[in-house]
Amino acid sequence: MTSVLDLTAPVPGTAPGRPPVLDAEGAGADAAGRAAALRDRVRAAVAEHGAVRVRGLGPRTPEEVGAVAAALGIEAMPEREGFAPRRRLAPGVLSSSEWPPDEPMCMHHELSYAAEVPATLLFACLRAPDGGGATGVADSQAVLAALPADLVEPFARDGWQLTRSYREVGVAWTEAFGTEDPAEVAAYCDRETVEATWLPDGALRTRQRRAAVIEHPGNGLPVWFNQISFLNERTLDPMVRDYLTDVYGPDALPFNTAYGDGRPIPEEVVETIDRAYRAATVSEPWTTGDVLVVDNLRMAHSREPYDGDRHVAVVLGDPVRLPDHVRPD
Repeated sequence: MTSVLDLTAPVPGTAPGRPPVLDAEGAGADAAGRAAALRDRVRAAVAEHGAVRVRGLGPRTPEEVGAVAAALGIEAMPEREGFAPRRRLAPGVLSSSEWPPDEPMCMHHELSYAAEVPATLLFACLRAPDGGGATGVADSQAVLAALPADLVEPFARDGWQLTRSYREVGVAWTEAFGTEDPAEVAAYCDRETVEATWLPDGALRTRQRRAAVIEHPGNGLPVWFNQISFLNERTLDPMVRDYLTDVYGPDALPFNTAYGDGRPIPEEVVETIDRAYRAATVSEPWTTGDVLVVDNLRMAHSREPYDGDRHVAVVLGDPVRLPDHVRPD
């Protein structure tokens, strides 16, 4: 069981890597008011622990979720280059990624491949599922410490590459970039150091290189900050992967990762990374009205399979451009 956090006193019994729980009951008249009253405590808990769950905050609508984020001092940002479809629920408020409910969503840092990344994430449970569906978190400072040094070294030196092909599988480029104008996509990619190629059949292929290990701007510690394992081709259903490769060739997968120098990543490396994430993962079942605030630079997150309806609204917040994160070729 997680402990209830009182930031005016030490937090006994909080397990390493496990977000504490802050009880919002009685803190204000409405969700935004309760959030405003708890703002300093929430931000302090995120700074110390990497994440905090606020129980009893109780936003009921996407608009209330946006008001809670604002009351907590979270600056909402738009999503660009998303890898899974989302719906815009309210200004600055998105649905959780549309991912098959019977499949897990592996550990990742939101938009860690972008030039501008959200430093803070807010998840608000508007309806808890009948079973499963927890949003797990893993402290990537601990993940980095657990990985073998010879695995980390080439990624720390050269970063990692992400290649995407926008075809019939995955999110369309018009949705990922928020425009139907190829010229706007080209301008965005040029500005954000993304190599963009329009193929003869009209498909878009992009490639970018980013740092795999960053220095956390808050505590100065190194963090394993990337989506090397999640966006690797081995995440794809083998039948889908084989079909796309047969029809379009090996470079037509919706996403794939490589070492920063372009070399393929061996399967055992991906498996080792995934084991480190699993060992560091902690989770708590959703209760309707819960809000989870996460330091996206430090904590990776995942989603368990679930039964029934699950409605979790998301705010991507506090945009930041990290030193040396973008690795030009």
